[in-house]
This record gives sequence, structure tokens and C-alpha cells, in this order.
Amino acid sequence: MNNKHIYIVLSRTGTTFSNIIALFTQKEYSHVSLSLDASFTQMFSFGRKIPSKVLPAGLVEENLYSGVFAMYPKSKCLVYKIDVTDEQLTYLQNSIDNFFKNKDDYKYSVLGTVTAYFNRPLKREKYYFCSQFVAELLINSGIYKTDKLPEVIKPMDLLEIPNKTFVYEGIISEENYQNYLENNYSVFKSQRLSKALSRLIP
Repeated sequence: MNNKHIYIVLSRTGTTFSNIIALFTQKEYSHVSLSLDASFTQMFSFGRKIPSKVLPAGLVEENLYSGVFAMYPKSKCLVYKIDVTDEQLTYLQNSIDNFFKNKDDYKYSVLGTVTAYFNRPLKREKYYFCSQFVAELLINSGIYKTDKLPEVIKPMDLLEIPNKTFVYEGIISEENYQNYLENNYSVFKSQRLSKALSRLIP
């Protein structure tokens, strides 16, 4: 039985930039992060490096306990769990490690977010936007099978991935946080969310 999982975390913080993206795409969520475990303390994406500023932006490690999520505690999120093989998980771990070895070389592709809206791929070396980065990793690992290029994939497109399990949709706030080590199925402590997640335990 396969018990390896990764998590995609779709979110919308309410920042000006996220609202602009949502306005263009007409979708609920404008950002996506990838977590390799259920602690949600190491989520990988492309976004703002300084939580209070749009720029500089690039390759980032995010944490639901801090950063932009702490600054905007009423952010909405949608979390899905995806079953993966050992080989797929190892590939993701190694690929992310390689990205972070040269972290400062990577830039946020602002122009790419615009061309993606028009389904026009713009590929520039070491330039990514959030869903392009996550999609490329998931496509190359064999988790996400699609004819679309990563450069045109938007956050909500990742809901096309099969073999995923709904975990939670709702407000991120301090009252929902709990250390994963204190609870074997969630970083959240709200009764509503805990009940939802408990149903996922075999």
C-alpha cells in the first residue's frame, strides 16, 4: 500500500498582486505552493522574498506559521493530498535541492504570468512563476500528466491532477495552527478542520 504523499496548497492572501492575478484569471486562488509533507513548514514556490514587499521575488521556501501567511491571517487556502511513489518523492526532493543550491539565480517571471493568461508560453532560463514551477516538477516526476506546457499552467489548472484527495478549504488563521508533531494528521487545530482531516486517516 502506498503511503507517500505530497500536498498542493492553493492560496489567495489578499495582497494587491494576488488580487490582480485573480482579477485576470477570474479564479478563486492565485498562488500555489508544494509541500512534501503534512507539516506545511516547508512549502516551495516562487513568490515574494520579503513578505511586506512585492519585489524582490523569486524561489522561496514558505511556512504557514510565518511570512506572508502570518501577515494576512485571513488568507483563503485549498489543500489537496496527492499519492506518490517512492521514486517520485525522491525525484521531487532532489530537484528542489538542486533549485535551492542556486537559489539566488532564480527570478520571478512577472511577464510569464501575463502571457500564461493568454495561453502563450514564455520560457526564460531561471525565470518562473509559482504554478509554472510546481507544474514543471510534477510533470517531470510523472505525477501530473498533461499536454499543457508548464509556462501556461495556472494555479487552478493543477486541480486536473488525478489521484488527489481533498484535505481542507477555508481561512488560514492563527486559531487553526498547531504543530504537526502534536497531532498525527494536521497542522491545524480547529475542530472543523481536524474532523475533516481525521476522515482521511486509514
